Amino acid sequence: MRFAYFAFFENTDGSQLAVSEADVETVAEIVRLTPGLTSANFYTPETTDDMFNAKELPPVFGMQLYFNELTELEDAMAPAGHLQQLAASGVLSSIRGARATQQAMYVRPFPVGDGKLDVEKNGNPCSYVVHYTGPAEDLNVWMHHYVSHHPQVMRTFPGIRQIEVLSRIDWCGFLPWERINHMQRNRVMFDSPAALQMALQSPARIAMREDFKTFPPFEGGNSHYPMETRIIRP
Repeated sequence: MRFAYFAFFENTDGSQLAVSEADVETVAEIVRLTPGLTSANFYTPETTDDMFNAKELPPVFGMQLYFNELTELEDAMAPAGHLQQLAASGVLSSIRGARATQQAMYVRPFPVGDGKLDVEKNGNPCSYVVHYTGPAEDLNVWMHHYVSHHPQVMRTFPGIRQIEVLSRIDWCGFLPWERINHMQRNRVMFDSPAALQMALQSPARIAMREDFKTFPPFEGGNSHYPMETRIIRP
């Protein structure tokens, strides 16, 4: 799972759209049959409290689709690619009018102590999805510092199941949504919103804040979204 395609849908101008379960099921049926897909995460909003970050308006729906090869991702997004079905009339109709953005990225996974999920027992896991829009003063220095320090602190969160840092790439794709170029995204996963909440109130969160203070200079800030995560298998 070396590459990931992201699509996020956000309310704008005070709208209060919410994705329907029927729309999620329709998208899941399309995504499952994507050639080259290794797995996918579907994201819907959850609520947690962070001791340092204020609550932010989350996306109403998101997708993260994994591929082993960039060519497989690009084939799926080609003008006649399988995932063009996502833009068909009637698909995601419950959130028509939402701002849709997309980006492909390189996936950097990092080890955790215990990555086993028990969805049958705990329900869908909860991801903390973080966006860094950038730019950094020196992206090379930024990235080297970040991947050499921050995931190692993330690993100390109690109950953490997954850690990813994602880097931007050049890519070809023809879905009719706004292309953005965030310099980085992160994702950490926990068994449930309650488990994420516990982590965000733990000493590890304080250690994360202290490490944040050592970051090389960057602009654009960051956004943090707790998202229920439905895992889709091909």
